[in-house]
Amino acid sequence: MLASTVLFLKKWGIVKNIVITKKEAAILSQLDGKVAFITGASSGIGRAAAIKLAQEGAKVALIDVKEENARDVKESIEESGGSALIVECDIAKPKEMEQSYQKVVDAWGKVDIVFANAGINGVIAPIEDLAPEDWDETINTNLKGTFLTVKYAIPYMKKHGGSIIITSSINGNRIYKNFGMSAYSTSKIGQTGFGKMAALELAQYKIKVNIICPGAIETNIGKNTFPQEDELEKIKIPVEYPEGNQPLEEHAGKPEQVADLVFFLASDLSSHITGTEVYIDGAESLL
Repeated sequence: MLASTVLFLKKWGIVKNIVITKKEAAILSQLDGKVAFITGASSGIGRAAAIKLAQEGAKVALIDVKEENARDVKESIEESGGSALIVECDIAKPKEMEQSYQKVVDAWGKVDIVFANAGINGVIAPIEDLAPEDWDETINTNLKGTFLTVKYAIPYMKKHGGSIIITSSINGNRIYKNFGMSAYSTSKIGQTGFGKMAALELAQYKIKVNIICPGAIETNIGKNTFPQEDELEKIKIPVEYPEGNQPLEEHAGKPEQVADLVFFLASDLSSHITGTEVYIDGAESLL
């Protein structure tokens, strides 16, 4: 039986006599009483991570640009016996991010885990045709948003340590074949560099900082993707790849698989890991 299932059953008095091992007991207590702050929590990887961390005992702050987007996530968590709080925030606006942390601390007293996950693909176009304002939107959301998410967490985390996880991508870190994604790829390699610098800077406070680099995952990020198909034809290099899927499982990954990685990095199971990018792409980026 999963440790999270045992915890839920015992917490709500459904069962009382289940005997668990020392290892299972350690897992049960990994996130019990912790407070997690998750951006982009209403869908995809953020949603799956919020539900996973709540199952493992954490109180979860759901940060999203629109409050109504995260309501069903909050309901799902609470129906399973967890605790969740929605905070509406544009992650690229410093004042809103600072106030978001204050609201979470006012409610729960602390922040232990930060998952800087929100992001967009943005406009996909050749550099020559990419409007400066479209470049800015992608960089501001993905890179500046990550900076602000980490920056305003530090005053609350430096007292007791914790874990910060940043969602980057295989784009910009391992692959460059997606033509027109210069802004996106720049933001993603920027997140990796920023995460490594933060890991060194914050190690003295016992704060881990790690970066996850997903490949193709079944999410709705396509809603924030705007390819300029006609212009892209001008820069595509005529290289043909054989048809196929990710080598390991032969299909795109699931948000829940990424959520398991987030849990590992958020917990003490990864206590000696920091400043590391972890690829979760079924070997897609090795092709």
